[in-house]
Amino acid sequence: MSEGMSHSEVQALCDLHADVLKEVMTRPETPMPLAPGHPVHQLRAENRALGTAAQAARERVKRLATLPDEGRFDAERLDALAAFQPLMDVEKHYQRKEHLVFSVLERHGTTGPSKVMWGKDDQVRELFKAATDALREEAVSGAELKLLAVTVLEPALSALEGMIYKEEHILVPMTMGLFTEEEWGEIFRQSPEYGWCLVPPGTAYRPPVTRAVEGAMKLPAAQAVQFPSGTLSFEQLLGIFQTLPVDITFVDRDDRVAFFSEGPDRVFARSRAIIGREVKHCHPPKSVHVVERIVDDFKAGRQSLAEFWIELRGRFVHIRYFAVRDPAGAYLGTLEVTQDLTRLRALQGERRLLSRSEERRDA
Repeated sequence: MSEGMSHSEVQALCDLHADVLKEVMTRPETPMPLAPGHPVHQLRAENRALGTAAQAARERVKRLATLPDEGRFDAERLDALAAFQPLMDVEKHYQRKEHLVFSVLERHGTTGPSKVMWGKDDQVRELFKAATDALREEAVSGAELKLLAVTVLEPALSALEGMIYKEEHILVPMTMGLFTEEEWGEIFRQSPEYGWCLVPPGTAYRPPVTRAVEGAMKLPAAQAVQFPSGTLSFEQLLGIFQTLPVDITFVDRDDRVAFFSEGPDRVFARSRAIIGREVKHCHPPKSVHVVERIVDDFKAGRQSLAEFWIELRGRFVHIRYFAVRDPAGAYLGTLEVTQDLTRLRALQGERRLLSRSEERRDA
C-alpha cells in the first residue's frame, strides 16, 4: 500500500495471501502474560467460540447439501438458521476491533490493516445477512436449500473463519509489538461500549492507571465559561451534553475527531479511543468517499449541510452534517448530529397537558 496499491486491491488479494502463507505462519508467543479480561485474551477467546460455532453451523449446512430436490424441509432449514444465530454476535467483536484496536493502530502510523480488514469484515456482515435472510424464507424446496448451502452459507462460514485466522496470525502479533500497556488499558475500559461476543470477559486483568492527557485542562466545576448569551459551568455543560436528545460528534479543521457527546441512548456506539482519529478512518472503506466529499465541500464553502435518513434495526435515524464556521466564515470543523426520530414520526394530533404519570410525579 505504501507503494501505491489501493486498499481495495489488497483486500481482493488478502485471502490468497493468507492461504499461501498459512503453512509458514504460526501464532507467535505474546511478549507479556495475558490475564483473562485483557483485550487480546478476550479477542482470542471469542475467536475460539466463533470457530466452534462455525463448525457446528457447517454440520447443519452439510445436511442441507444432501437433501432431495423435491419437497419442503422446514425443520432442516430452521435448524440451520438456529446454528447461524449465535454467529451474528460477531458484530460486537468487529465493532470493538474497528473502533478501538484500529484507532490505536492508526496512532502508530499503521492504517493499511484497518482499511483492508474493515472491508473484509463488511464482506462477512453481508454474507451473514444474506444467509440468515435466505434461511428465514419459507416454502423453499430441497433443491433451493442445496443451492443456498453452496452459494451463500458455506462462503459465509469460510469468510468468518478466514478473518479469525487473519486476526490470530496477523493482527494480534502486530498489535502486541506496537501497543503500550496504557493503550491496552484504554481499549479495555472502552470495550463495554460495544459488548462481548459469545464469551463474557474474564476478571483477572487489571489495566494500568490512566495518565492525564498532555496539554489538556479540566475546568473546575465551580468555574464557568462565558458565552455571548450566558454562562455555564463545566458541570452544567457536561449535564447538557449528556441530556441532549441527539448524538453530537465534532471533527476539527484538521479532520480529526475532537469531541462527542455521551448521552444515555446513543444511536451509534462511540468510544473515547476515537478522539484524535482521522474521520476517514472512522467509517467503513465503502463509505469513506462520501465522508471526504462532505468535508471537502464544507471546507471549500460549496455546502454547509448534508443530511441522510436510514432505517436501522426498526428505527428511523436522521443524520445531519453541519459546517461549523467562525464569524468571518472560516471553516472550524464539521458537526455530526444523529437522532432517532422513530417516536417523533409516530406523533399525531396535539398534546397540551402533562400526562397523568407526569402530573403524579410533579405532585
